[in-house]
Amino acid sequence: MISSLRQRLRSIPRGPELRKMIWEMIDNRVRIITAGLSMKELRAVLRGDPPTEKPNPRYKVITTSFIAHLRPRYYPLGATWFTHTFRLGWMTTFFFVVEVLTGLILMVYYIPFPDQAYGSILEIESNVFLGELFRDLHRLGAEAMVLFTWLHLFRTYFTGSYKGARTFTWLTGVALLAITAWLSFTGYLLTWDQLGYWAITVGSSMAESGPVLGPAMNLVLRGAPDIGTGGLLRFYLNHVILFPLIAILVISIHYYKVSREHGISLPADIEEGNASDQRKKEANRRIDLIPDLLSHELFLTSIGILALLAIVYFDWFNSPLETHANPQATPLDTKAPWYFWWLQGLLKIDPAKILENLINPILAAPLFVNMGIKPLELSLLLNSKFIMGLVVPPVVVGLLFAIPYIDRNPARLARKRPFAILWGIAWVFILLALSYMGLPEYGIETPPATRVIQDLAPEEGMGILRETPYEELIPGIYTVGETNPEEICGSDFTYTSSQTGEQVIGCAHLVEVFTEYSEGLLAAEEDGLLPDLHAIMLIERYGPDLKRVGLDVSWTDEATGETKTYTKHYFLHAERSLEE
Repeated sequence: MISSLRQRLRSIPRGPELRKMIWEMIDNRVRIITAGLSMKELRAVLRGDPPTEKPNPRYKVITTSFIAHLRPRYYPLGATWFTHTFRLGWMTTFFFVVEVLTGLILMVYYIPFPDQAYGSILEIESNVFLGELFRDLHRLGAEAMVLFTWLHLFRTYFTGSYKGARTFTWLTGVALLAITAWLSFTGYLLTWDQLGYWAITVGSSMAESGPVLGPAMNLVLRGAPDIGTGGLLRFYLNHVILFPLIAILVISIHYYKVSREHGISLPADIEEGNASDQRKKEANRRIDLIPDLLSHELFLTSIGILALLAIVYFDWFNSPLETHANPQATPLDTKAPWYFWWLQGLLKIDPAKILENLINPILAAPLFVNMGIKPLELSLLLNSKFIMGLVVPPVVVGLLFAIPYIDRNPARLARKRPFAILWGIAWVFILLALSYMGLPEYGIETPPATRVIQDLAPEEGMGILRETPYEELIPGIYTVGETNPEEICGSDFTYTSSQTGEQVIGCAHLVEVFTEYSEGLLAAEEDGLLPDLHAIMLIERYGPDLKRVGLDVSWTDEATGETKTYTKHYFLHAERSLEE
């Protein structure tokens, strides 16, 4: 036995032979992992060198790997020019992957019940390792995905890349836009704060406006007449299970059509033969997936990750989280996410009033009056919420689906399809105009006193009043138009900041609050909106480490001659703030 053991030990290679054996073992393992690339070839790929073996082992990766075989071995160079595609499709897919990864992490800690959802968000932001980072990345990635999906759709339309064999790909792209919008809509409620709760309440109320089936649709969507446990659970399951799976399916179909059937479209001048021979030759030059295009995509991915982290790190973007959802308190400005502003703008359009304003002046002519024709009251017949919320949006989406069938012009060059280009530009401006109309400030008149105080301490967010350090809240009565803001605390007022421990001179924050309060009200008085204005800001101690700030505005109502008053109190604690 000992002799056989010695014989085996003698058979083990030593020196160069041992190193060669270890290298071959590592090389074989690398070939298995990379589906055919040796260590030497992998090094050549990373350095951008030509293949080291024949036949080209890089093609073997694509033909034998399950994931890599979804893509062609090479592309025409013109299809990969950045100025042609801007990599919008790739970036959209990148942000979808970001959403999936960050969403899976957030799912571990999120609790989809109204009494625990808001608390779980606070727990994620405060006690989960990197929880706030993942939540910011998830929200930022969602908004970026919506933006890049729209941009990708616009790029496809204006370059005419939806024609011919690419018609079905366009249909899947429009479907992905709708799926992305729905994913964003359902995710908005999950924070269970005032912003999300009321945005979804207003948005989902459109379903109830439908005739006959409206109440039933509302129950299916919300699970109850009002949003509660059933509604939150429905939105959660839609957001994390149903529609992500649908999105993955449609993305797979879309990607397969692009990569395996018709490929990425070449620039229009090359496909239609209007480019120079040199440009055609350059555009049709073959570029391999590995390493050329893959390295470029890895570079873009790195840039995307770096951009996301930089935006979050430098606080250029923070996921909003307002106060806990309160079904009994409607915020002054209920607004949808920016990508739904166009829909909110649609809801502000009243087709009944538009028709009445167009037709009733004609019916007021003596001829029609003598005939006994009365002015129309179409508001009793036309439900604007139903028309603008449930009829127009599906029609718009239907038109997007129908574009390849409406535009029968086979040309892709912009100069050969001027009507399609002008029509697309018009729709972009219409979308921007509707988005502007969807802003809370458009078309909604807020009493000036309410607006001024809301700007100081908004119901959604902190505002400069709540951000005022507790030490600067000097008790006293400050009258608008009489008290000089610069003399509120005097030049000798100092305090030690409880947050930084530094010595602070003056009360700059309180001066800013009272200045904005005064200027806003006085401007409204000059405009005749607050005649006989009398307004004060009262700061008083209300308890240990607690002060109350009272904002009281009174004015004369010109219509009735009565004195009207608007008062708001805010309780500001040394460590936190509560509103009455």
